[in-house]
Amino acid sequence: MKKLAIAGIAILLCLGLAGNVLAESATKDECIAKTKEAAKLINEKGLDAGVAEINKKDGKFVWKDSYVFVVDFDGMVLAHPTLVGKNVIDVKDKAEDPAKSKYLFKEFTGTAKSKEGEGWVSYMWANPGDPKPRKKISYIYRVPGKNMYTAAGIWE
Repeated sequence: MKKLAIAGIAILLCLGLAGNVLAESATKDECIAKTKEAAKLINEKGLDAGVAEINKKDGKFVWKDSYVFVVDFDGMVLAHPTLVGKNVIDVKDKAEDPAKSKYLFKEFTGTAKSKEGEGWVSYMWANPGDPKPRKKISYIYRVPGKNMYTAAGIWE
């Protein structure tokens, strides 16, 4: 009986922890709001000050399981937790079949350059610490008047 009670408590504890993890997932609405807020910050405070704020690891542009990143139309990463200063224009997504991989940042840039200047892009990506690629979608938003975009994504 004691073992059954301990097992029951363990199951409840695991379910509670799983609920907390799921509750910490970013939402589509948050991604849209944060990318637009980041673009506004760049236009109001200037590129250097805006990027510095976006790059703060404990700042408001890093939340739950997501973050805002900034890339110029040539593929240079201006803000990102690990890719700042790298050119990613020729990076492909992590589709299981390499023949089906796509140039991820070229698609992001195309979305930003479109008439709408914004939209969702879906792709396969590996979550840090998990080598198996999963579906991810990122909201792309062109910084008004600039040749760059802000973006943030969620796992599906």
